[in-house]
Amino acid sequence: MNIGVETAPIEQTIEYLRTLPAIRERCSQVFELAQQGQLEYFDYHPEREQAVIDFCATIIQRDFGTNFDTIPPHGRWRHLDAGIPRVEPMIQKWKASPSPPDNKEICRRIVDLCLVSVLLDAGAGNVWKYTEPSTKMIFSRSEGLGVASVNMFEDGFFSGIDGQPFRVDASGLARSSATLIASAMQVTGENAMVGLEGRAELLSKLSTALRTNTVYFGDEGRPGNLVDYLESQSIKDAAGGRRVHISALWHALIHGLAVIWPASRTTLGGTPLGDVWPCDALANHSSKSAASPGDNLVPFHKLTGWTTYSLVEPLQVILEWKIDGLEDMTGLPEYRNGGLLLDLGVLSLRGDVIPRSFYPEATSNIPKLPPGHPAIVEWRAMTVIELDRIAEGLRKTFGLTADQLTLAQVLESATWKGGREIAKTKRPETGGPPIEIESDGTVF
Repeated sequence: MNIGVETAPIEQTIEYLRTLPAIRERCSQVFELAQQGQLEYFDYHPEREQAVIDFCATIIQRDFGTNFDTIPPHGRWRHLDAGIPRVEPMIQKWKASPSPPDNKEICRRIVDLCLVSVLLDAGAGNVWKYTEPSTKMIFSRSEGLGVASVNMFEDGFFSGIDGQPFRVDASGLARSSATLIASAMQVTGENAMVGLEGRAELLSKLSTALRTNTVYFGDEGRPGNLVDYLESQSIKDAAGGRRVHISALWHALIHGLAVIWPASRTTLGGTPLGDVWPCDALANHSSKSAASPGDNLVPFHKLTGWTTYSLVEPLQVILEWKIDGLEDMTGLPEYRNGGLLLDLGVLSLRGDVIPRSFYPEATSNIPKLPPGHPAIVEWRAMTVIELDRIAEGLRKTFGLTADQLTLAQVLESATWKGGREIAKTKRPETGGPPIEIESDGTVF
């Protein structure tokens, strides 16, 4: 969908829609419509928010008691360590090798792993499972994709240099294919994975992005070289520590990976925008005389957000850098966080607004919609704002500040986990979400 023509103001709008603050600001506009009962597809029930907060608080207390400082942030590291620790033992093996890498190279390697693992993490469907060869443990969904990516990384699947398995680079990714990915991830006719071809195409496009954006990824086209770019954007504080603003990482990911998104995504002035979608409710309730091209667009950049959360952690843990501006990060608008809102009644889908053709089975009450469907856009926008509200409610419940219970910790310990648990309770046969989103291997 191509909206408008290219002008100087449109260029400014494009840059705005690529920023972190734009996500929360545009989603807030959708939330304001919800408060007025003016969404097209959902009714908003604010009186049910406390039930979600209480549900999430119970999960946090069950898993962490009052040890809030032990709650890890939301990031791909958690899934890489599904069942057993894998990342730290791998780091310790590197340190014990005859020629151990320094901390900066260790961080580059973990950034390599986390970035490619995130890009492989689009929904795999309800059928696919992965059996880890060394442990025989069986995983599905995000954990399965995460554990599989660790094993592929250790085997050198993503490396273009023989004898150097622990890296991801443009030449290694260029050799990947749907057939090779299927083999590495144990995909068969009986163990089918949704979006396999899209996943392969994403890795191919990642190869191109890494090779062409040398300012971020270096001449060798390696994700880990983001560490060096960020160091060039950082400052040293009075104590000698290094500080970098989250906007530097966000800028590198938004611009450095722009070519990987499908051409079918929304464009403005001929420029593909990635995970940005038109919202019918915004268009229908805006002032027609004052509307400008792009005013109805809502950015989510979910995969970029997930990547950012995942890359911040190794920078903090391995290099001990201070990341400023984390308050600009939003919650992730995906089906676990969003499903929590539907399953506990904060949002309800209006009757008969989704044609029966979108229901895979005649007796099903779960529609399956493409990611650009206006109902999905409304759902995701509401999810971003509700995650802020839930986080604030949890802080009030526990008497904590935003520094003592961050949004990243809430995502990890409460909403994402809570969305999965309530889904399993309500739909034990699949554990799937209350609304299915068609996956092409590039969106959640």
